[in-house]
Amino acid sequence: MQGFRVLIVDDFASFRKCVGAMLRGTPFRVVGQAADGLDAVQKARRCQPDLILLDIGLPKLNGIEAARRISVAASRSKVVFVSVNDDPEVVQSALRNGACGYVLKSAISVELSLALAAVLRGEKFLSGRLAPISA
Repeated sequence: MQGFRVLIVDDFASFRKCVGAMLRGTPFRVVGQAADGLDAVQKARRCQPDLILLDIGLPKLNGIEAARRISVAASRSKVVFVSVNDDPEVVQSALRNGACGYVLKSAISVELSLALAAVLRGEKFLSGRLAPISA
């Protein structure tokens, strides 16, 4: 088995590179990267990844609208938001628009693998600080 296919979407190349490095040696294989929401939708359509790690604040198309479009373009892909934004309304909107998980960037080193495993089991995942927010 070659692992679960992952698309990383963030407007900072250094962050995408860091996340890719975190996934090395795990069952997750990066199949693409995107720096904006429109490119994310196109790459999701083309790559059909198992998981999409998606930021909220993206150029051209914000992450929530990108997730909405991805749910049509790559309906089997599971979206996990990875963001600095901890606003409860934003988190709720992300979950309402198809997100299976929401990881705060400040907790990514500890929670990313937990989030991906939970989402692949069909569970929702929220960063520990967000746990009082329900879907």
